[in-house]
Amino acid sequence: MSDRRSAARDARVRAAEAEFQRHVPVHAANGEETDHPFVASYSKALPHDKFGEVDPSAYHLLRRALATGGYEDFERIPLADTRKLTNPQAGLAFDPQGPDAQALCMPPAPRIDSAQNSAEAVELYWMALCREVLFTRFGDSELVAEAAGELSGLADFRAPKLDGQVTPQTIFRGDTRGDLAGPYLSQFLLKDIPYGTLLIDQRQDTLVRPVDHLTTWGDWLEVQNGSEPEPDERDFAARRYIQTPRDLAHYVHFDALYEAYLNAALILLGNNASVDAGNPYNFSRNQIGFGTYGGPHILSLVTEVATRALKAVWFQKWYVHRRLRPEEFGGRVHQQLRGQREYPIDSGVLDSVAVKRVFEKHGSYLLPQAFPEGSPTHPSYGSGHATVAGACVTILKAWFDESHILADPVVPSTDGTVLEPYAGPDADRLTVGGELNKVAANIATGRNMAGVHWRTDYTQAVRLGEEIAIGVLREAKEATLEDAVFTLSRFDGTTLAI
Repeated sequence: MSDRRSAARDARVRAAEAEFQRHVPVHAANGEETDHPFVASYSKALPHDKFGEVDPSAYHLLRRALATGGYEDFERIPLADTRKLTNPQAGLAFDPQGPDAQALCMPPAPRIDSAQNSAEAVELYWMALCREVLFTRFGDSELVAEAAGELSGLADFRAPKLDGQVTPQTIFRGDTRGDLAGPYLSQFLLKDIPYGTLLIDQRQDTLVRPVDHLTTWGDWLEVQNGSEPEPDERDFAARRYIQTPRDLAHYVHFDALYEAYLNAALILLGNNASVDAGNPYNFSRNQIGFGTYGGPHILSLVTEVATRALKAVWFQKWYVHRRLRPEEFGGRVHQQLRGQREYPIDSGVLDSVAVKRVFEKHGSYLLPQAFPEGSPTHPSYGSGHATVAGACVTILKAWFDESHILADPVVPSTDGTVLEPYAGPDADRLTVGGELNKVAANIATGRNMAGVHWRTDYTQAVRLGEEIAIGVLREAKEATLEDAVFTLSRFDGTTLAI
């Protein structure tokens, strides 16, 4: 027993030493907090003036608390109304498994005065305008075609294109090869979920009165100051499959952060999907996997990485980047176009067709929000949903055979009440790996469609989550006796074996 006790301690020490040898990253922000103080950084829930600019003294107290990490300093931050800041101290927490939350980094976010930031903002305005268009009708929509046309002409729009152009097939999609195959929605958001003796269909509740929010200055300013509007009324009887950007935004408003990936794992297990070739029980005559390299192992791993991912991205959000939310940026656009204030905003968004269309529809230049309360009360970069997506999907890609073809793909009917066969030319080529990448993109982009995140909040955060998962997988492998090899395709298209 004493030998086992020592071996257990040694295994933990080896894992700690391996992590200790990790390269120490440089956490670099984009400099706009210094270059453009108080107008280019997150400040929601703090007091703001009539122009929506944060009270400098309140922002300094936020910075002080972040510098000290002290609970009492966080308690001294003045809030303007009832909403509280979301868990800034999580970025200082430790984890006994996987990379430390501060051992990984994200590149600086696009600056408020950059063409890339403007391009991302124009995409968000078009997403808001297209919230009611059926995903299955993107190819027939004049509005989607107009959006694709403007996005194609932007100076620095870094998103999927065909022959250099954004098209109805590529618009609002993720940037892996799998994201561009098949229907917009991943099969893992549509297929029935086998859950023990239950078979759960994925029809979700709807909104009684779907409307856009924070389109007037008064409503916008109250929410920046931390007011909590009444929630939208949900219709729990009228259930349907996800059909539109608004439906997807509704899903990611209420989901448990790892929900879609736990569902994906259950779908794959329920359909006896092939596991990765490196699973040690593929070739055993006498054994099957269970607590190690079997169903219970993957079901725990895919959820375990979620909180580790959140701690890592919370450090990036609060302690490094403090990127302002898209709705905050929309306030800057509105004030500048009304001639009330002058901000260092690249002209690409100010001159855009999308912003003009929003003004024609709502009478303001504010970015319409899908949620009454707008964004959560924590900075934008990176997205928590996207970091969890990257971590959970990486676990699943390592576990299952990514080349396995998903049989009988489906899309929602026009009214969303039933599923119909997908009959596209690539219907027989939708792979596990591609659809896992796609579900990560769907969930992360659903937050963008709600108006609460930027494209790079998603594209960079999934890579942060990927690194968290790779670290957890390495430790999981070292902690077992079996001769296992995890192989997975990374989000950049390269292959990694662990």
